[in-house]
Amino acid sequence: MDRQLALILALTFVIHLVDTLAYSVRIAGVRIRRLAIALSLFNILVLFARTAGTVQAPLLARRVEVALRNPHAGLLTDLRYVLLAGSLATITGALLIPTFQNAFTKAVRAFNVHRSIPRLLLLSFSKTGLLHLRDSIKAPQTQGVLDLPRASRLPARLLVINAAAVSAWTVAVLASLYAGYLVPEYRVTASSLAAVVSGGATVLLFVFSDPYLSALTDDVLEGKVSEGFFRRSVIWLVGSRLAGTVLAQALLVPAAMLIARLARGL
Repeated sequence: MDRQLALILALTFVIHLVDTLAYSVRIAGVRIRRLAIALSLFNILVLFARTAGTVQAPLLARRVEVALRNPHAGLLTDLRYVLLAGSLATITGALLIPTFQNAFTKAVRAFNVHRSIPRLLLLSFSKTGLLHLRDSIKAPQTQGVLDLPRASRLPARLLVINAAAVSAWTVAVLASLYAGYLVPEYRVTASSLAAVVSGGATVLLFVFSDPYLSALTDDVLEGKVSEGFFRRSVIWLVGSRLAGTVLAQALLVPAAMLIARLARGL
């Protein structure tokens, strides 16, 4: 594995890790009744993830250019490694949810006192902040997994839609890049079609998954459902996200071939 691929995998890991930890932000916000502040603070991490995405894109495009000059470069294998990094990041994020929830809860409370992002960052890297981080470390509870069947009110179709949307969003750019490798004379067109696939995935997430989770969050704040049910629902959604990243492996080549055909036909 060369350094460039290692960097791509690291950036991919960061992007998927932040997206997975986003679920725990709602848990933290609900627990201390500061949901708006929690979501606002998490946007800082989202900004880092989006920056990682802007760095990742040209590096991936560079590997396509190299593969076009050297057919033995193993582009498809590299892209599968990228998808694997996304799955591993999702698993890591799921395991870190209890720790991140505790640490983020303390961060929200600190911000509620100081009302300053720079001050909060300084406190986070101070000796006291590092001690709070150490105290926040918590392993996932087995009982939470055993209680998953009790979250029966979570619609199965929502989990399926969420997995499908995540798989489409995960594979969109990679499939378009591989399509550009398959039809190099239309690789710019193929690359542009990534926005169509990821846009469709985004629509699914914002029309079905995100509104339901937002409504469920409000139900917890209003006392209509328990925090335990909400946490179990989040576990189910993280599981469907993991399923989506795994499904992306199977979709990579068919999606690339479809995008290549569309690029030729436009």
